[in-house]
Amino acid sequence: MPLIQKITPCLWFDDQAEQAAKFYTEIFKNSKIKKITRYGKEGYEIHRKPEGSVMTVEFELDGQALTALNGGPVFKFNEAISFQVDCASQEEVDYYWEKLSEGGDENAQQCGWLKDRYGLSWQIVPRALLEMLNDPDAKKSQRVMAAMLRMKKIDIETLKRAYG
Repeated sequence: MPLIQKITPCLWFDDQAEQAAKFYTEIFKNSKIKKITRYGKEGYEIHRKPEGSVMTVEFELDGQALTALNGGPVFKFNEAISFQVDCASQEEVDYYWEKLSEGGDENAQQCGWLKDRYGLSWQIVPRALLEMLNDPDAKKSQRVMAAMLRMKKIDIETLKRAYG
């Protein structure tokens, strides 16, 4: 019997749920679209979506279950919610930064955060950053923090130089 994830994030889109799920599943390895449900005639007076149009898309990003909902223009993403991407190397940081920020809001990029083309916020975080920030030597960790605060995309080599 497949493992069922107890908590599944649901992402509200106006009408781009399917396009967004395809975009994300093309970026992350071990990802797939699992199921698409469509609006029917029932409830049209409430949802106002054409019969047969996409209602939800169930998908996985590297094993993490998510749902995308075409709920209309009522709600927009904001920075109060973001997804963190754990990166083992600078190559991973560069890859996810490039792919996820393509077509996104360049003004919203800072300290490893970016907004994608759908307005969803992502944190592209190298493990090395967390290790250096958690160093018991406060002077080292504060130098790393100061360096990170001046960055958009995190550069591990620059952090290492600040770390000393």
